[in-house]
Amino acid sequence: MISEEHNSIPSINGLVLAGGKSRRMGTAKDLLHWHGKEQRYFAADLLASFCDEVFISCRQDQLEDFDEEYNALTDTFLNMGPFGGILSALRSQRDKAWLVVACDMPLMDEKSLQILLESRDPEKVATTYKSPFDGLPEPLITIWEPKSYPLLLNFLGIGNTCPRKVLINSDTLILEPHNPDALMNVNTPEEAEKAHKFLKKQ
Repeated sequence: MISEEHNSIPSINGLVLAGGKSRRMGTAKDLLHWHGKEQRYFAADLLASFCDEVFISCRQDQLEDFDEEYNALTDTFLNMGPFGGILSALRSQRDKAWLVVACDMPLMDEKSLQILLESRDPEKVATTYKSPFDGLPEPLITIWEPKSYPLLLNFLGIGNTCPRKVLINSDTLILEPHNPDALMNVNTPEEAEKAHKFLKKQ
């Protein structure tokens, strides 16, 4: 029998952040083929087994060549980068928690997602990993609970659109990553080369 307490835990949607302009990379990061398909779709497939629904956060102009088998979620908070994508998702389904993953993490694996979900504390604002690169919480692989929405709006109201600062200044559960490499952000051609070498070893 499911208890009322268990029943009240928000279920989880997935969100792939894929709306960036990829200026440092010089080519669209969401369209790169790391695993035999566009990374935005690979990341969505990775989230699918863990989430009720999965959406790909993108700009309006990215819908031209969008695969209809996937759900697009265009920003309602514009020109704010990941912050706007996260806010737009929370606003679209206010009763859901959102497992957010950036499309520029080609080394992300199922085990890292599973551990994050198993460790989730829905009483917190968010559950996330500590970045192995700077020791700070990593907002681009995070479970954002419904209660994070008003907090994000408060930060927006004071002109701060950094999701990491929301995690730092809120009641956040921060986990040590079991696979630090999975949290590698690939934003430049040099980082892409490093990621390619890592994938070849697997």
